Amino acid sequence: MDIEIKIDSQYKIPKVIIFTDKVSEEINRLVERLSEDAPQLISGFRDNELRILEQDEIVRIYSCDGKIIAVTDEGEYQLRQRLYEMEERLDSKKFVRISNSEIINLKRVKKFDMSFVGTICVTLKDSTVTYVSRRYVSKIKKILGI
Repeated sequence: MDIEIKIDSQYKIPKVIIFTDKVSEEINRLVERLSEDAPQLISGFRDNELRILEQDEIVRIYSCDGKIIAVTDEGEYQLRQRLYEMEERLDSKKFVRISNSEIINLKRVKKFDMSFVGTICVTLKDSTVTYVSRRYVSKIKKILGI
């Protein structure tokens, strides 16, 4: 495979063009790798140990006393990023911000209780109960299609 890089100030976004006589398995793999977003690793600290957290195992992320905590089935891990940075790293199809201090994994929600006036009570599968702040209620309703 021959690789060529051209620097041109007119291109603000990188453009990749593949010249080939036929589409091969190698070309398919190359296109697949170029199309993937870079993995966003989430590093959690507990008892002076670092652990890479998979997004699917995270139940929720919240801030408490100036610390950002990720909750998993195995326990809580302290994160070094801010909550807004975590919101950018997480898959927006699975995670949603419900207040200024909390993000939840929609796949880990057991039920939404809409009987409260001005807010929504969220029960997670691990029996944690939390609330959507008034500011985020319309966003949650839009996501839920109501």
